[in-house]
Amino acid sequence: MFDQPESRRTAVSRGPRARVVLWAVLAVVLLMMLAGVWVGVRGVLAKGHLERALLDVGSLQSQLEGGDTSAGKQIADHLEDEASSARRLTGDPIWSAAQHVPFFGANLRAVREVSVVVDEVADGAIVPVAGVLGEVGTGSLAPQDGKVDLEPLVGAQPAVAQAAKTLTKADRDAQAIDTSATLSPVTSAVNQLRNALISAATQMDIANRVVQLAPAMLGHDSERNYVLLFQNNAELRAGGGIPGAVALLNVQDGVIKLENQAAGSSFGPYDEPVLPLDPESVNLYGDITARYMQDVTLTPRFDLSARLAREMWKQKFGQQVDGVLAIDPVTLGYILRATGPVQLPTGDTLTSDNAAKLLLSDVYAKYPDPDVQDAFFASAASAVFEKVSSGGFDAKAFIGALTDGTKDGRIRLWSANNAEQKQIEGTAVAGTLPTASVKTREFGVYLNDGTAAKMDYYLDKKVSVGSSVCRKDGRPTSVVEVTLKNTAPADAAASLPRYVTGGGEFGTEPGKIKTLMSVYAPPGAIYLGASQDGKGAALLTAMDGDHPVAQIQTLLEPGQSTTFRVAFLGEAKFAKAGVQAESTPGVRQKKVEPLQFDCAEPVPVG
Repeated sequence: MFDQPESRRTAVSRGPRARVVLWAVLAVVLLMMLAGVWVGVRGVLAKGHLERALLDVGSLQSQLEGGDTSAGKQIADHLEDEASSARRLTGDPIWSAAQHVPFFGANLRAVREVSVVVDEVADGAIVPVAGVLGEVGTGSLAPQDGKVDLEPLVGAQPAVAQAAKTLTKADRDAQAIDTSATLSPVTSAVNQLRNALISAATQMDIANRVVQLAPAMLGHDSERNYVLLFQNNAELRAGGGIPGAVALLNVQDGVIKLENQAAGSSFGPYDEPVLPLDPESVNLYGDITARYMQDVTLTPRFDLSARLAREMWKQKFGQQVDGVLAIDPVTLGYILRATGPVQLPTGDTLTSDNAAKLLLSDVYAKYPDPDVQDAFFASAASAVFEKVSSGGFDAKAFIGALTDGTKDGRIRLWSANNAEQKQIEGTAVAGTLPTASVKTREFGVYLNDGTAAKMDYYLDKKVSVGSSVCRKDGRPTSVVEVTLKNTAPADAAASLPRYVTGGGEFGTEPGKIKTLMSVYAPPGAIYLGASQDGKGAALLTAMDGDHPVAQIQTLLEPGQSTTFRVAFLGEAKFAKAGVQAESTPGVRQKKVEPLQFDCAEPVPVG
């Protein structure tokens, strides 16, 4: 009873304090709610800006592809505004503080980082490049009166270099965004950004190399001379085909001239290799690689082929050239899509539809004399070159033709200038051996003709590659499958010209196709085994530098096909990398297919 008044006093005294605390808590809750609403509203607004920026990217691509660079520049500026707004909306102090809230913070942080990346790409890549595209559009690069104006390319070099650098950094930053605790929509958006940047960074890197290289290689600062190899796919070499014709390309300040054409057979044979060959190349391809111009592309290493061709040109003509370029008749057919048909002195009309057949098959029946064949090839090359050098072509279609030829592996380029060659290395025109990285493991399938004739016009090839991790140590097993087929008519021995079949003069019965196939794996791989048509296959195993090689010979009658499987063990650190393969471009080049390889299947042995 005596303690009751004291209790009432304590309760009364605590009342105001409790109310203060309560109001404080309510204020904090209210602030949090307001902050949540603030962040939510700004998030919705930022989302809208990013979505409109994405739409601008599509519109920009359409405008630039259509050649409307003025409209493209306006869209690029609008895209920059949208991206900048998204970055600003996700960069205020409240948003920054909310990034540390459990669960939701990870999503806000990811959205902020996406906004920053998109804004930096817009500001440092899209706007600068859009600003110079009016000067270096495809149409502006077409020769006028035999000359390419190089100044727009030179002027574009800083902007394109900046764009390449920006996209490389953006790719790296996007890969570093943490999505381990983000919601599915946010994770999906980040992955879409990553995929887009991987593609954009790769393409811009190539564009930058072209823009940096082209002026110098086209004689902007001094005269340049290049050996041009015309490879004949009817007689395959690992690098493409036998160099049946050779010429000199002279370039000076954008003026390109085709000079001094000669037959590949007019070089050598040389008693000794024109340059030293390493024992591994001799073991795989023989020293004839360095003794005959027609055999310099027996090796898939185009840098070696180019140095050999350069030295042979020097020994024959006393001229040291600045580089080597290789193309084939299929590429000429692609180019004819841009130029339209050309008339030849023989009265033949060369078109995009008949170029490969006429140059790689029909010519041997129409003109049995090898000297006339050489003259025919030279006239075809000259006619197409004259059409291109005069500017008489569709520029967009011409770029497409070169792109298709490059994708097929039909165009190769090497420079004697070390700085320029460093820029070429790693591109699709370099002709280098397969590599391995955390993203991709590459394999190579290279074919050399053993018939000593022109039967490879009838050789079809299909390549597939697949990989699985079948071992406890995590090392991947990869299998390369190659199917070769002789599609020549059943009566090829009698119906085809002797020059095409070889007439049995080199040990192969007329109508049959003999092929030496070399399958390359990337450095660090180990050869496991091989099979032919499901049975163990006898083959040669060797090394080409750091690359394991499995070399197999096959002989096919008309209509006959055979399938090889070659297995390699890869390094565990590359187990999650995708696999792909390149192959010698024949007359018909099919896309490499994925191979469904199951660990339950027996590994090829042989």
